[in-house]
Amino acid sequence: MKSKSSIVAVAILVLSFATLARAQDPGWPRRITNAQGSLLYYHPQVDDWHDFQTLKWRHAFTITPAGGKEVPGAATLEGTTTADISSHTVVITNIQITNTYFPSQDPATANKLSQLLKSFVPATTTVSLDLIVASTPKPSAPQGAQLNNSPPVIFVSNTPAILLRIDGPPRFEPVHDTHLEYAVNTTWHLFREKEKSTYFLLVDKQWLSSGNPEGPWSPASKLPKDMEKMVKEPAWADLKSVIPPQASGGVVPTVFYSTSPADVILFDGQPAYATIPGTQLVYATNSNSYVFVYSPTQTIYYMTAGRWFSASSLQGPWTYATESLPGDFAKIPPSSPPGIVLSSVPGTDQAQDAVLLAQVPTTVTVNAAAAAAQAKVTYEGQPNFAPIQGTSMSYATNTPQRVIQVGDAYYLCLNGIWFLSASPQGPWQTAQSVPQQIYTIPPSSPVYNVTYVTQTTSSSGDVQASYTAGYMGAFVMGAAVGAIVAGGTGYYYPPIYGVGVYGYPAYHPYPCTYGANPYYNTSTGAYGAYQSASGPYGTATRSASYNPYTGTATRTGSVSTPYGSAAAGQAYNPYTGAYGQTRQGSNAYGSWGSSTVSTPYGSASAQHQTSAYGSEGTMQTSAGGKAAATSTAYGNTAVGKSASGDMYADHNGNVYKNTGSGWQSYNNGSWNNVNSQQAQQHAQSYQQQHPGGEQGGASRSGGWGGGGYNSSEMNQEFQNRQRGETQSQRSGSWGGGGRSFGGGGRRR
Repeated sequence: MKSKSSIVAVAILVLSFATLARAQDPGWPRRITNAQGSLLYYHPQVDDWHDFQTLKWRHAFTITPAGGKEVPGAATLEGTTTADISSHTVVITNIQITNTYFPSQDPATANKLSQLLKSFVPATTTVSLDLIVASTPKPSAPQGAQLNNSPPVIFVSNTPAILLRIDGPPRFEPVHDTHLEYAVNTTWHLFREKEKSTYFLLVDKQWLSSGNPEGPWSPASKLPKDMEKMVKEPAWADLKSVIPPQASGGVVPTVFYSTSPADVILFDGQPAYATIPGTQLVYATNSNSYVFVYSPTQTIYYMTAGRWFSASSLQGPWTYATESLPGDFAKIPPSSPPGIVLSSVPGTDQAQDAVLLAQVPTTVTVNAAAAAAQAKVTYEGQPNFAPIQGTSMSYATNTPQRVIQVGDAYYLCLNGIWFLSASPQGPWQTAQSVPQQIYTIPPSSPVYNVTYVTQTTSSSGDVQASYTAGYMGAFVMGAAVGAIVAGGTGYYYPPIYGVGVYGYPAYHPYPCTYGANPYYNTSTGAYGAYQSASGPYGTATRSASYNPYTGTATRTGSVSTPYGSAAAGQAYNPYTGAYGQTRQGSNAYGSWGSSTVSTPYGSASAQHQTSAYGSEGTMQTSAGGKAAATSTAYGNTAVGKSASGDMYADHNGNVYKNTGSGWQSYNNGSWNNVNSQQAQQHAQSYQQQHPGGEQGGASRSGGWGGGGYNSSEMNQEFQNRQRGETQSQRSGSWGGGGRSFGGGGRRR
């Protein structure tokens, strides 16, 4: 058993790896140098991402022939993509230039520059997924899932507090050979004496006692003698360091008790608020919760699990408010501290990015035989099935794995891969396809998340399995004013009980939308349960939502998001229903061996990625410097700033740069300030001089050339780039868009 410090150390180590492994996009602009010259090219500007497989995009660039002068230009390209959600990167292969444009260059010179440009095109490149998502034109949002948006029980405290969350009615079981009982269905160490009905609760290293689990609680200076006997058992050995109790002298937290989904809004003292420029909103500055007040009505808004709730006071009652947010929420400056909530504000660019990201699949190619050899299901007793409401199907109720009966066949969704059997106990074979009925399972069913896993078979016999964010608990939810991504379905699913090790019951919880995760408030020293899946980029960690008496999992450190996870030791994932050893493959397929799953691009180790196309790496210095380099057959690549500024290519092939105070276009051999009238006149003049001919040595097919400056288009491109860069940086840290902290709760 591990101590708290060792758990934290392991968790930090794994988180550090997860963060470093994401640094595969070395930054922008990028410079490639070879014997023929050099190329400096800027962020990709996406025109289309068809089926998340074929990308069409633009680059603004400057190209410098060996011994020549720097020339600005623009190009359109196409390539095949593979998105890696866990690392937030997109690998682009089969890259081809489809068009080029060189302002103010004669056709002969432009043709030579086009040929030079092609010499720099690599076979593959890696780009931040967040940059691609921000730049991609947003199609109409898919029909959202019908989630349950009833508010949870919301507690509020101005002093240190915890949430003693019991998963349904309390279930107490005896501790062997003692007069003690323990609560099975909670992540906290909660005991009681049978004869005296006195309850004992461990909060970090401090014991509290009460005559009622609802409180009030006070420090326990003495514990039942049977506890010293209890810790001699292997099941309770990790409590030796806190039995007998230590003199803590620490703050006694308020204990909020709930047997239904609940959240705690915790303030460090009386609520303190700060204004948000350009709005009539204020936000709480001394809380890790997202609390806002709309000044004209003094209405309080609270965001959790991607949903908004409102009340006239912090004491409630609370009502669902996502579809009725004041317009000022969309005006929150993205760069401000509360700007993180924009991804959960319907209609914002950030929310549209989140919805698109939730649709990007994680895909693997599976060797059918190798996968089937590892498919196993463990039931608590004989297989038991219950109907899935509104369908003719049923699901297994006494296993954490997702087993669904469709007619006379049984389908198992395990780690994002579908299997098929004529018996609920197997043997299993990898499914060649999945019945369409399965995709009609409603969100009210505890196995709903499997509807986000698809499977097809290739001509070679290999199976391609894919899942989107809903499989890991991030669901697109429709709203009249725009779709958003919410964490969890909002429905409560009773846990599964069975027989664990040491003769204690096993406890398998389903995912919980609210109050599922532990946190530690460094300002108040309070421990509690906090739902960090507050937005599409927030963590959906379930490291505290399983019980150590399952006999299969030992709680150490684990982190998971709707798109992947990093784990140290053993962990239980309630979305996949799977237990796994330490792994750094941070998605639902991470626990499968290399013989089962293959990907098109090598392996990653910390900040170094190697593949058949070359290698690339990044490094940062303590002084804040940043550099990156790549070596391939196409030349040496480095990332750095350019005196040319922030350059863009519009849909007509014109090249612009943002100076910070306005836009300039490149024409007549120099950069000039632009306005719509000047740019249109320039375009008309060019067309008159080159009627029906090539523009800059490249075909005008696809709409290139001739258009005037479009301020709306260029400003949107600028905002996309800024938003993508910001989210890319957030994705490189634990939790992304959510506020979450480690510690607290029952630890094993």
